[in-house]
Amino acid sequence: MDRDFEIIVYGATGFTGRLVAEHLLKIYGATGDLKWAIAGRNPAKLDEVRSEIGAPANFPLVIADSSDPASLTAMARRSKAIITTAGPYQVHGSGLVAACAAEGTDYLDISGESNWIHDMLVHEVLARNSGARIVFCCGFDSIPFDLGVYFLQSEAQARLGSPVARVRGRLRRLERGIGGGQSGGSLATGMAIMAAMRASPQILSVLADPFALTPGFKGPEQPDGSKAYEDAVTGSWVVPFMMAAIDTKVVHRSNFLLGHPWGKDFRYDEMSMADGPNGSGVGAPGFYMVKGNPPKPGEGPSRAEREGGCYDILFIGEAADGRIIRANVRGDMDPGAGSTSRMLGESAVCLVRDISRSETPGGIWTSASAMGDALIRRLAANAGVTFQLEP
Repeated sequence: MDRDFEIIVYGATGFTGRLVAEHLLKIYGATGDLKWAIAGRNPAKLDEVRSEIGAPANFPLVIADSSDPASLTAMARRSKAIITTAGPYQVHGSGLVAACAAEGTDYLDISGESNWIHDMLVHEVLARNSGARIVFCCGFDSIPFDLGVYFLQSEAQARLGSPVARVRGRLRRLERGIGGGQSGGSLATGMAIMAAMRASPQILSVLADPFALTPGFKGPEQPDGSKAYEDAVTGSWVVPFMMAAIDTKVVHRSNFLLGHPWGKDFRYDEMSMADGPNGSGVGAPGFYMVKGNPPKPGEGPSRAEREGGCYDILFIGEAADGRIIRANVRGDMDPGAGSTSRMLGESAVCLVRDISRSETPGGIWTSASAMGDALIRRLAANAGVTFQLEP
């Protein structure tokens, strides 16, 4: 594929897009082996970002606008992969998915909008035919959870002789740093989902279905993560985890796309560990109501706030004979911005550099099913995200 760039970061004038560009510049340079560019609709703002992140004055800028389909097609034709942080995706993302699927261009985002992802599956046949690899949810939603289950199951196969049919995901620690919060884009996404639910109440059935992203397959009834209880397996109380609704769908889609190596009876849930039944859990980045002056799109936590954060997720696999295997995924930055931006950037590099189309052909994939071990290695090396077994 002869194209101008390997990666274009679309939405680079937004808060998370700028962080992705900063990460790529730090790790891969502006004029190194990786050929990449930043893109957006406003040339002046792009030029400002280029200067602020320390890229040279001749670093390439690409102009494209989600309201101009021709510009999206032109952009897709110039790059092997497009990273997009321009959300809410159900408002601004559909045209770019369509353009990438048509042009054979890899696409990666940080959407957690399962209702929109469900709708985008309509492009799967086109992506298969063109060779485009479409990978949604390449941030904290849902890489640590999707790859965490994948890692645990790989270790279960090696150590127990087979994957396990029951996995629990437990958010054990989350720190946002002093004063840390979420970006304005995350708030806008939450508001867009709520607006979609008001306009189309049937969306609720998609949001509530753990198998909404596995067309033609409906697995067994899944554990109920909607109520707090004292969990004998972890030895703590667990409470509902707000990101479970999207993460569980992605994990089940990975199992589906990989040919059900974890079994068609696989059961998975996510919850947050807490001090007691009335505890709020250790928290999660994402949409919540904000009093006063919430951040606007393009705004978010400071560098000190991002670097002061971290997270720790425990995965517990239970074999049919009662044997237990445990693993953790840990990140060394605030998950909602710092870690997410690095995971997204490394996912694109991994897909373009490490994963051939013979390994992962065109289609709509997940991080685990598309990149698996290769992405785990890149995240550990360049993104501060580690995967380890526990006693």
